[in-house]
Amino acid sequence: MTQHIPTRQLRFFMTAVAPCPYLPGMTERKVFANLPFSDGAHVNDELTHAGFRRSQNIAYRPACENCDACVSVRLPVPEFAFSRSQRKTLSRNADLSRALVEAEATIEQFDLLKRYLAHRHPGGGMTDMTWADYVAMVEDTAVRTHLIEYRTVSPDGGPGDLVAVTLADLLSDGLSMVYSFFDPELERRSLGVFAILDHVRQARAVNLPFVYLGYWVQGSTKMDYKANFRPMEVLRHQGWMRLED
Repeated sequence: MTQHIPTRQLRFFMTAVAPCPYLPGMTERKVFANLPFSDGAHVNDELTHAGFRRSQNIAYRPACENCDACVSVRLPVPEFAFSRSQRKTLSRNADLSRALVEAEATIEQFDLLKRYLAHRHPGGGMTDMTWADYVAMVEDTAVRTHLIEYRTVSPDGGPGDLVAVTLADLLSDGLSMVYSFFDPELERRSLGVFAILDHVRQARAVNLPFVYLGYWVQGSTKMDYKANFRPMEVLRHQGWMRLED
């Protein structure tokens, strides 16, 4: 696999060993680099293709010594066909409006994020996130990024309640879903799944071939849902290839 990453601009570092958040009893370690402000969008493109993920102005990927369970995954948009259950999820959320907004944090988004974290990830690493942390998460970047807000429609036809938000990067060949959160009380809507399906629709509308979903960890209950999206491609040592059933 050939990647054209401008390594002379980057300095790579290793994190200390820490408990794995996905597989009990395992440890994790990451390699990371700071994205340059001068050419951040291009470097983010190349690193994403090489299996890195972005967090603010840092790109990282797993570098565990004794485990390679974390694999980067993406959806090939032209070949993706919605399953019967996925079509039902789209139908259940057909009443929601979608708006692409600049990567600027709002208190409304932050309040939704805190409710989501408290319900879905209690005690997780992001639970103690402050307003300043959230602003940095959304705004501290030099890449092509934006927010998608999903809302109900009020009785007068105007924007209603904010129910889901996705932070997404625009790459040269697709959309990379950096982070999504939603109203945890609207479980019937399957808003996390809906956000992914809607990004497939968005990518298809502008002829982008991929939607990047980050990492999938086979055997992790937190990641099981990603295996339901097929066809799906995974990044192996030989390059991107189709995940077989």
